[in-house]
Amino acid sequence: MGDPNQRITTFSRGGLRFDVTDAGPLDGEVVVLLHGFPTDRSSWERVSARLNEAGLRTLAPDQRGYSPGACPRERDAYRLEELVADVLALVDASGRERVHVVGHDWGGALAWLVAGNHAGRVASVTVLSTPHPAAMSRALTATLEQKRKSWYMAAFQLPWLPERTFAAGFHSLLTRSGLPPEDQRRYAARLARADALAGPISWYRAARSSHVGAHRVEVPATYVWGSRDPFLGRTAAELTREHVGGDYEFVELDAGHWLPETRDEQSAAAIVRRVARGS
Repeated sequence: MGDPNQRITTFSRGGLRFDVTDAGPLDGEVVVLLHGFPTDRSSWERVSARLNEAGLRTLAPDQRGYSPGACPRERDAYRLEELVADVLALVDASGRERVHVVGHDWGGALAWLVAGNHAGRVASVTVLSTPHPAAMSRALTATLEQKRKSWYMAAFQLPWLPERTFAAGFHSLLTRSGLPPEDQRRYAARLARADALAGPISWYRAARSSHVGAHRVEVPATYVWGSRDPFLGRTAAELTREHVGGDYEFVELDAGHWLPETRDEQSAAAIVRRVARGS
């Protein structure tokens, strides 16, 4: 376990080194912020500033495939087992037994899995945009809407082509999805290259060979969803309630997918409420 009174700029696991932004009062409740695809830890800057003002300490890592010191080439290195273990290593580095876990997009799926499989390390979970993985699976089976919204997941299974295609159209693809231009430019500076996208896209490829159970979440949970999300539909959002056993809040916003960037005030307010009720 790390020293809870020391700032964290990096943590290590399995020979990999992950970069971290550690902000807010050292004695505050710890909130781990997990980014999604194709963003990075800077996606949380607006939200974390509000959380710090509320007295919370935030730890935002660049995750596997995004941190320069944590970009293995093998696809199996991106299985969910490894991604979950990375989060637990950060919790250990914080010196706290339990933390509040928050995620968006892929980081949201990971937050649900950490909470469902390691409840003893999670005081509460707040997820932006992403439904519980079991709810997502049910929606993909039951509705044409979610199949249409998730077409890219199947496309990402192809070798090498997705990296090149996404890199070439980085700005136009994200413009159409509603991401603000200033955020696009920041993410493109590090990710708009085929080699830089190989690790992040491996999250999609390795998920099929992963064996982490999408268990019912029993810790206090909040789910924040944008009703205009182009990737994640209403069916999965509403089914998520059936996969949470503890205290639960569902917040529906008139918004798209990029909630940390475009709805930071409302996102932060939901996180603060959940931390207060889950501490």
